[in-house]
Amino acid sequence: MGARENILARIRKAQGRPGVEPTEQERALVREAVARHEVGPQPPFAHAPDRLAQFRRECERLGTTHATVASDGGIPAEIARYLDEGGLERRLAGWHEFAGLDWDGAGIAFDDRPATSQDRTGLTGCFCAIAETGTTLLLSAPESPKLTALLPETHLCIVRAARLLDTMEDAFALLRREVGEPPRSVFFVSGPSRTADIEQTIVIGAHGPYRVHVVIVA
Repeated sequence: MGARENILARIRKAQGRPGVEPTEQERALVREAVARHEVGPQPPFAHAPDRLAQFRRECERLGTTHATVASDGGIPAEIARYLDEGGLERRLAGWHEFAGLDWDGAGIAFDDRPATSQDRTGLTGCFCAIAETGTTLLLSAPESPKLTALLPETHLCIVRAARLLDTMEDAFALLRREVGEPPRSVFFVSGPSRTADIEQTIVIGAHGPYRVHVVIVA
């Protein structure tokens, strides 16, 4: 018996279950439990009376800036404002779904392609957003490359108010309903990348963008 099997056998013995591998009955019970998708206890604020206000509050707590526009047509002007305010270049790489917006009219050079290490700003959408934590959920696909959210120093993310949910449990339920089997990469973005691994000192942009700006389409 190898080390792995020895450890598993000891765990099962302590639980009063014989052998190393689970029985078919045990596997069936696990599959049944997973299929139920039971939701555990949630804090009172998980279902805020004003979902959008809760999302904005959490964005601010995380260091994510945000703005709201009435329709897709207002996205380029808002992004131009944000770039100018931060002294950033009016150029970005973005997802194909936004290529048809009037970027020329806003004075922005829009590159319809995945971001590279040379790009300073990336524009993405998201599958949905979570009000409880100020989080956006992105799914990787050829038309929605994750590099555009992870490589540039600035991540611009379009959030549609109709896709704003209360909790992470709601997000997973929506994923199961609309997508079924998740793609290879499912990732959550909660503010700029940060770490405190070294001497408990917060470092921004350690593993991803320094800045995250959310544009909410009401």
